[in-house]
Amino acid sequence: MRHDRGGDNPTPVLPVGRMGLPGPAYDAEAMNTNIAAAAPVRAGRTAVASRSWAGDLGYLLAGLPIGIPAFAVAVAGFALGLGTLVIWIGLPVLVGVLAAARAFARLERRRVEAVTGAALPAHHYRPASGSGIGRLGRALRDPQSWRDLVHMVVAFPLRVVSFAVTVALVVGGAGGLVYALWEWALPRSPDNHTLIELAFGVHSRLADILSVTGIGAVLLLLSPVVMRGLTALQTGLARGLLTSRTAALRASAEVLADQRRAAVQAEAQTLRRVERDIHDGPQQRLVRLNMDLEAAARRLDDDPERARPLVAEALAQSREALTELRAVSRGIAPPILADRGLGPALAAAAARCPVDVSLDIAGAGLDRGQRLAEAVENTAYFVVAEALTNVAKHSGARQCTVTVARDGERVRVTVVDDGRGGAHVGKGHGLAGLTDRVAAVGGRLDLDSPVGGPTVLRAEIPLAGLDGRQ
Repeated sequence: MRHDRGGDNPTPVLPVGRMGLPGPAYDAEAMNTNIAAAAPVRAGRTAVASRSWAGDLGYLLAGLPIGIPAFAVAVAGFALGLGTLVIWIGLPVLVGVLAAARAFARLERRRVEAVTGAALPAHHYRPASGSGIGRLGRALRDPQSWRDLVHMVVAFPLRVVSFAVTVALVVGGAGGLVYALWEWALPRSPDNHTLIELAFGVHSRLADILSVTGIGAVLLLLSPVVMRGLTALQTGLARGLLTSRTAALRASAEVLADQRRAAVQAEAQTLRRVERDIHDGPQQRLVRLNMDLEAAARRLDDDPERARPLVAEALAQSREALTELRAVSRGIAPPILADRGLGPALAAAAARCPVDVSLDIAGAGLDRGQRLAEAVENTAYFVVAEALTNVAKHSGARQCTVTVARDGERVRVTVVDDGRGGAHVGKGHGLAGLTDRVAAVGGRLDLDSPVGGPTVLRAEIPLAGLDGRQ
């Protein structure tokens, strides 16, 4: 084991094997189909809101400039559409207003996600299929569009109040805090009374400066709490009107269905690969072994000396068949993975690779014997093993780095090599089953492999929990 210098606590790195991930051009959109669509739902359940004073300030101040045109379009457009509905002109007007409501709702969802740091629950718009009056009628019967329109109207007074309170707190607090720098410019006369004079009858310039400065400091200290509350009111209103519990349940069901299909496809691809490997390797050697044994049996009685080389050849064929069967079994789930865990299993897989590999597993605690859930360990092992297997077929790389780290509620697996690049996960290539296998556990796979390299393979695997074994 060697250590990469990175401070007082070096990260343990295991020097083993080789890797390269070549192939034709990579189609990222095709690889991430259905997986990226599920990410907002998962993020909405697990992300922790991380707000800041500046983020709340920007959200509240930008609300009024957005709310004014939204309110005007909603009220004027709805009134115009409803008033002209009797002569059919109002029908396309109302549809246009609902389309504008969708646009404003889309903008508000992005603002809410930006300020809270968490994805909103799902929403659902009914598809407006068909043409003519029927299409317009179906657009008018979409409940989410009407909820968007209601939000444009209801949110406006809250945005006005929030804007006024925010400006008063920030501007008043900042102005009061530096009151000593500009109070001299105020007109002084018997008719103009300071705040301290009106409240307590104290006629003192120093008392006036101290009191106003103190009020400014209090306003600035209260501003984060007040703005946090106003932001929570607006984001709560958006969450209630611009999202749908039914749509969230539907999206979750679709994610589960996609994961099930991915799991079925991954298992089917694994079975086909195992069948192909057995047919091309051990099966052929066992046929050859059977022929050699039959030939040796025929010569044992009349010419034992000629049978000796055939027996030796049969023994060699049996040993090679056993080696290939072990290789096939390692591609499914090696015993070391179940017995000793992901760290030793990855070290063994990398040691078999003919290219130099640096294995960094400290970020996930695997160097200390930490065990993860079985599904997580199996998926992470398969990702690394399949990546390293592809190197033996199309490498060109001299160095490869495999990193496994735990990031919150996810395990991140990264495989980087300095090969020729051009890898992709298209059908018929060794990486084809990785996307389905990772998606089956709710994860995501990304591949960046420009021609000329380097190739970077990233997999994010949700933690189903820790297996308590040490």
